[in-house]
This record gives sequence, structure tokens and C-alpha cells, in this order.
Amino acid sequence: MKPDSRIFVAGHNGLVGSALVRRWRKAGFNNLLLRRSAEVDLTDQAATEAFFANEKPEYVLLAAAKVGGIHANDTYPAEFIRDNLAIQTNVIHAARKHGVKKLLFLGSSCIYPKLAPQPMNEDCLLTGPLEPTNQWYAIAKIAGLKMCQAYRRQYGFNAIAAMPTNLYGPNDNFDLQNSHVLPALIRKFHEAKQLNAPVVEIWGTGNPRREFLHADDLADACLHLMQSYDDEQLVNVGWGSDVSIAELAAMVARVVGYQGRMHFDTSKPDGTPRKLLDTGRLTALGWQPKIPLEQGLRDTYAWFANKCGTFPTTKSH
Repeated sequence: MKPDSRIFVAGHNGLVGSALVRRWRKAGFNNLLLRRSAEVDLTDQAATEAFFANEKPEYVLLAAAKVGGIHANDTYPAEFIRDNLAIQTNVIHAARKHGVKKLLFLGSSCIYPKLAPQPMNEDCLLTGPLEPTNQWYAIAKIAGLKMCQAYRRQYGFNAIAAMPTNLYGPNDNFDLQNSHVLPALIRKFHEAKQLNAPVVEIWGTGNPRREFLHADDLADACLHLMQSYDDEQLVNVGWGSDVSIAELAAMVARVVGYQGRMHFDTSKPDGTPRKLLDTGRLTALGWQPKIPLEQGLRDTYAWFANKCGTFPTTKSH
């Protein structure tokens, strides 16, 4: 990639896409192609084809996706599998057809089996049943990385795939009905503090363990991979360490400054017991994360607190 290379960041407004834009601009890439979904609907094959034909991107960072937490995955399974399959199929095919030099596909650690050995390395893929609550999203992402491998084998298309762990940071989704656990906790504790609520309710037992990576660290890893990696094997991106949901909640409460109690609603699902990535392949390529969890939480909470006036207040915690 050169400073003036035409680079399409698909999904540039989201958590991951906005981090990619920040990192690429910092690295001196000044010809980023950015389109809102209202301008180019990537679930529409004709619209996607027209964009690639007209704009002729040289590189593609595929961060566009329909994402959400347990509740959203369980509530909208058809949309999660349909929209994600459509986006990645249209973009990968159009990229190959219109001469893109290299494409990065971003998946998710939920592609691995629910009870995969911990930490999960890349060879765990397709060795057991998925977590039922997010299987629709996981199957779509598995199809996407397999499509990258197939297009590489049949057409020689230079597509690589990175599988990040749980992500957080600026521009995350803080909607309590559809968000992931970390932004949901930030919002719950913030609003509980504002309302002097004595208790914050948290889904599940608090026992599951999760690994968290700041979106800016992921973007840095993606730049490293785009510059130095060319293989069909997927690459895990994470910290290589995790915390329990109870430990995470306590950390968020401390960052927010909430003094009340936490109640774990054990009638709600826990999801996968543990999701810890083996990041040995990426470490061997010379990359490591830089933003510790508590520091990243403080930065993310500062961003949320500055923006929270734009979020409607909820009364349930």
C-alpha cells in the first residue's frame, strides 16, 4: 500500500471501521474511500458492483457487518445470517472481479466451538457445535472466511482473514437491547450513578470469562497484517488473557465511580463459558497489543460520557 492507494473501508462508521480510519490516517494513507450505508447498500449486489466499478478501490478492509450481543443475536437470527452473508458475499466477489490487490476480512472469535479447548487456536475451527445464541452470526462469518480461502485457491485473490476477540472503544453500540456486554455495563453503571440507583442488574452468573481488545489495537494489528501477511490461514487477534464478567463489572463500576450493589440475574443466559484466543500466530508475526483493559475502559467511558446526551435514558438497570 502507498500513501495515495485507494483503500475502501467498508463499515467506516462502526466501532471497528472508525478505528481503522484513525489508524490508516495516522499511518499517512490519505485516499480512503468512505461510504455510509445510505450511499452504498452493501447487502445490495447491484449497488456494490456499481461502487467497485466506479471507484476502483485497490485495497479493501471489510469491517461492515450486522453485530450485537446475546439478546440481539437471539432476537434477530434471520437478519444476522442474511445481512452478513449478503455483505461479505457482495464485497468479496466484487473486489476480486474489479481487480482489488488485497482484501482483509474481519470475523469474530464466536466462530469457534462453544466448548473449544482454551485458549482457542485457529485449528479449533469447525471441530464442534457453536454457541446456540450467536450461531447465526458465527455461521455467516465462517462462510466469509471460507469464501476468502476459496477465492484465493481458485482465483489467486489475495484475501486474508483476521478473527478478533471481544472488542470495545469509541463508536461502540451502547443500546441496552442490542449491545455487547462491555458497552452495556458502561451504560448501566453510568445511568445508575446518575439516578442514584442502589442496584445494577447484570445478566447471568458473572462466571463466564471474556477477553477484551481495544478497537485501536485491532486496527493496528490489521495494518500490520495488511503490510506483512499473505496466507489463507486465519489469524487470531487478541490479548491472550481474560477476566470474568463479575471482574469486568467491578472494573467498570470503579471506572464510572458507581458505589451501589450488583445483582446477577441467573435466570438470564451466560453464553459461552469462556472465549480466550491463542494469539501465538500473530505474536510470531511481530505484533502485540498496547492498550491495557482498565486504561481502555477509562478512555471509552470518557468518550461515552461526552456523547451520552445523545442516548435516550433508560429506567431499567
